[in-house]
Amino acid sequence: MQLDEIDKKLLRLLQEDAKQTSKELSHKLALSVTAVYERVRKLENSGVISRYVALLNKQKIAKDFMVLCHVKLTQHKKEYIQQFEREVMDLQEVTECFHVSGDYDYILKICVRDMEDYRHFMLSKLTSLQHIASTHSSFMIAEVKNTLTILV
Repeated sequence: MQLDEIDKKLLRLLQEDAKQTSKELSHKLALSVTAVYERVRKLENSGVISRYVALLNKQKIAKDFMVLCHVKLTQHKKEYIQQFEREVMDLQEVTECFHVSGDYDYILKICVRDMEDYRHFMLSKLTSLQHIASTHSSFMIAEVKNTLTILV
């Protein structure tokens, strides 16, 4: 889909605050409410906008102990990869999972309450998955940048 400058500005505004009304957006874009509504629907229907979510304050819900866990599989067999990916989808503590190149096969972003909670997760959930050869964990010291905004 080809995006014009108004679509790009609309996407930037929605990434800042998706709860803005069509009326508020129409004032910022100098368009009619109907034109804004139609553009948003077009972006949704084409898949450019895939969903809307509420971003939670991890500290307020006591899930601010963040871990990046590197996972190496025993082998790179198709069925091992597919099984690991299916199983990791069911781990609620894992908020992001990336299949990567390099020394490890996956990087997991894990949000838990504290070190004890992470230990419990490792012992009862992650290490129970099949085909994991090794893991390496790094713990967040401070969050320097955290944005979901994608420049369009």
